[in-house]
Parts: sequence; C-alpha cells; structure tokens
Amino acid sequence: MKNFKALKIWQKGIDIAVSCYQLTDSFPSAEKFNICSQINRAGVSIPSNIAEGSSRTSEKDYARFIEISLGSCFELETQLLIAQRLQFGNAEKLSSLMTEVSEEEKMLAGFLKTLSR
Repeated sequence: MKNFKALKIWQKGIDIAVSCYQLTDSFPSAEKFNICSQINRAGVSIPSNIAEGSSRTSEKDYARFIEISLGSCFELETQLLIAQRLQFGNAEKLSSLMTEVSEEEKMLAGFLKTLSR
C-alpha cells in the first residue's frame, strides 16, 4: 500500500475538489442538482481514485485508477467549459480552476508513464 497523501497529484486533486465546491457555491440555485452536482462529483473523483488506486497491489490496477482520475479531469474540464459559456460563477475562479485541472491532467499523464515503465 502506498502513501497517497504524499503524492502531489493527490494533494492537487484535493485542492481542485475544494475549488469546485467554492466555485459552484456561486452558481444559480436552479443548477444545484444539475451542473453543480456534476462538477463537484467529478472534482471529488480525482483524488478519490488516486487514493483508491494506491491500495492496489499491482501496478496495472494502480494505473487503471490513475486513468480513471485522468478521465475525471477531462470530464471536469468539459463541465467547466460549459459553465464558462453559460457565464456561471466567478470568471476568475473558473479560469483559475481550469488552469489547475490542466496542470493535474499533465501530472497524471506523466505519472501514468512512470507506472507503465
């Protein structure tokens, strides 16, 4: 079992999850069970899958959970782009979060390459 809390990808994932909740707090209340819920779930999924994968004994299984986490990043990025087009939330927070997600995608892709060696 690996110490997932020491991983920068997990730490950044936690920051992203928190930022998702902070961002969606300012969305229209009619979106609470729609895009807000999807953004928050995708954000939470990123560090959650990194943590769950760390319990796996094989590198192949671990890599699969990192791939799922990366998929959650792509899902979140798409949802943030939709929110941006709809002009939901604070534009600066939204832009900052999209930058964080893009950085996380690169970090996860690099980590996947390391696992596949």
